[in-house]
Order: sequence, then C-alpha cells, then structure tokens
Amino acid sequence: MSDPAPGPAVDRLLDLDRAHVWHPYGPMPGRSDPYVVDAAEGVRLRLADGRELVDGMSSWWAAVHGYRHPDLDAAVRAQMSRMSHVMFGGLTHAPAIELATTLVELTPQGLEHVFLCDSGSVGVEVAVKMALQAQRARGFPQRRKLGTWRGGYHGDTFHPMSVCDPVGGMHAMWAGVLPAQIFAGLPPVEFRADYAAELADMVARHAHELAAVIVEPVVQGAGGMRFHHPDYLRVLREVTAEHGVLLIFDEIATGFGRTGRLFAAGHAGVSPDVLCLGKALTGGYLSLAATLCTAPVARAISSGEGGGLAHGPTFMGNPLACAVANASLGLLRSGGWAEQVARIEGGLRTGLAPLRDAAGVADVRVLGAIGVVQMDHDVDMPAATAAAVDAGVWLRPFRNLIYTMPPYVTGDGDLARITAGIAAAVAAT
Repeated sequence: MSDPAPGPAVDRLLDLDRAHVWHPYGPMPGRSDPYVVDAAEGVRLRLADGRELVDGMSSWWAAVHGYRHPDLDAAVRAQMSRMSHVMFGGLTHAPAIELATTLVELTPQGLEHVFLCDSGSVGVEVAVKMALQAQRARGFPQRRKLGTWRGGYHGDTFHPMSVCDPVGGMHAMWAGVLPAQIFAGLPPVEFRADYAAELADMVARHAHELAAVIVEPVVQGAGGMRFHHPDYLRVLREVTAEHGVLLIFDEIATGFGRTGRLFAAGHAGVSPDVLCLGKALTGGYLSLAATLCTAPVARAISSGEGGGLAHGPTFMGNPLACAVANASLGLLRSGGWAEQVARIEGGLRTGLAPLRDAAGVADVRVLGAIGVVQMDHDVDMPAATAAAVDAGVWLRPFRNLIYTMPPYVTGDGDLARITAGIAAAVAAT
C-alpha cells in the first residue's frame, strides 16, 4: 500500500467532501465525516491516517476475493490494453459472450438468456420490464402488478422501490407515488403451513393482475438481514407456474456463494423465470449486473410489440467489467469458495455466540458468510462505527442491526477481529 496522506491533505479532502460529496442514505452535508480510505489490499482497508481496518463488509458485499487480487488486476490490465468500452448496440465482444455463457452454465437450470446492465437496481428494473412485456405479449396486458413479501429490499430506482417493504422500509416516504404492489407478510424462519397457504392465496387471488412475484431467496438483505425457510421458494414456484405468473429471484446480494450455495435458490432446488445478479459478479472491481431469463420469457418478449426488450444502457456489456467478472467467476469455478464460506460460517457462529447474552441484543443469526446481531433498539451508528474502527474493523450498521458479510478470503485471525469489532460496536450502542 502507498504511504498515508499527511494530516493537512486529509483535512483538505474532508473539507471538500463535506462541501460537495453526497454520501448514501444521508443528508448533505453528512451528519459525521466519513473515513478517508487511501488504499486496500487483501481484506484490509488502509485509512489516510495510516490505520488499517479489516473490511467486514466486503465493501457492501461485493469484494468476495478481497482487494488487489492478482488474477483480477491482471484481467483489468489485459482488457485495458485492447479496449475499455464499446457500445453494445450492433456490436459484441468476447468478454461479454464468455460471461453470458458462463452465467448460463452456473445458474439454476432453464435460465438461457442474459441481459447485461450497470447495477443491481437497474437489473431489477430490467426484470420487471421483462415480466411486464412478456405478460403483455402473451395477451395479458392487465397483469401489471408485482407480488412479494414484507421485509424485502430490491434497490433504489422506482419499480424496485415499490417492492421494498412499504411500511418499515427506507422507501416508505414514497407511498402514494410508487406503484401499489401486493404484499404477503414477513416470511418466517421456520416452515409454517399457514404462511405457505398465505403465499399461495396471494398469488391465486391476484393472478389476474400479477405480472410476477419477486423475492430475495433465503436471505432478505438491506430490508432487515432476515433468513427464511427455503421451502417457501418451492411454494412460490408451484403456485406461480400454476397461474401463469412469472417468478423473479433477486440474488444480487446472495449470488456467488454468500449463503453457502452458489445461488440461494439452490437451498430449495428450484429455478425462477428471471434471475437478478450483481454485487459479487465482478469481485467488487466494477459496477455490473445481469438479468437472466428462460427461453419462454425471451420468446414472448421478442414476439410482442416492439420486437424486443425496450432497454439498452450506455455501458451495457462494458468490456472491462465483463473481463474482470470472467476472472472472478474463474476463481469461483476453480473451487475452494464453499470451504471458505463454511469456515467463515463456523468462525462467525463461534465468535458471535457470546453476544446472545449481551445487553440490548435481541437475536444473533448466521448463515454462510453472513453474521447478524440484531439489537432491541436502533443502533447509534456513529458510536458503533467508531467502536468497530477502534477495534480495527470496518462495519456499517443500520437500523437495529450490526452485521458482517466478509470477503471469502478472510483468515481466521481477521475473522476473530471482525467478531471482536462487532462486540465492541454492540457495547457502544
């Protein structure tokens, strides 16, 4: 890593940041100064003041191989020597073709066609558009609504916001502006026949107006880091197929091994009609997402009005992003990720177990490379973050949750540091 920036230079950066830079989910200017990152390598972030932090967030769930991985660095350099970008309308290139082919091979059976786009939220927009166009082409233009369950999160653009939790979610302020969708209750951790019946009834009663049902399989991410029983996915697969409603799985957070299966759908052994991927797709190097669909969905869209999907981002299929995604998927395909995630799961269970009895803790839960401590009150984010940083760990608590989704390459010592950082954050809030 490079030498740290001197104090006055850091102060100047923070002055400019405070004056001009708007950070996620906050006011302008922010309530507290962010930490200036100077470099990153392996699983560590190096702050401009010289402190090093173990990154417990995979910088928002994407950098599964850590930072400055030699294979990923080499892929970017090699692609830059050929071309960094070319439009995808009327043109194509090897990195995109290889990526689409690999995704079809890796994802659940039946997903044959790949639409590449810029970000996870846009990937969900594309999935919704696919569902609406497919239903319209099949002769059901009245099927314009989406079904889901409470507690979900699917992104910050408008249709994804409409299927986030309408009451407790971060987009509740947009009630009356967003399209009104159809919601079942929160999915329980255990399998309950009454809730399965609720899901089936939701689809059956609203099939005449539902284009699709969209859910995050097994793990609900930014809506609350909740886990639910995989059999609910089987229920949804059966009832949506019965009524001609499409099923969309949003695996932007869970895809590529995070839950202990390559895709969370694997816990249930079912395939959706449409699948959304992002985040870890490029190993955290560049923004890229993919929306996959089955052949019947693609045929319906292609035979309908307009003759194709009405979407085309400027940076669709960006060669740099596709090249590093291919390298990242190559690392996953070479093996080892399942053992890494299982080891992390064991370390998180061991390290977080003592917090079950800590003051203010409502629940501790672990699945794959996800560890969550749920408090019985909202977290004091600045205090919790500062406590974790003092312990040498980067965490990003939200609402009543202090959690970690570390890179798969995190060693046992650094994993212990992460759980200690969570404990420090719990004690501080």
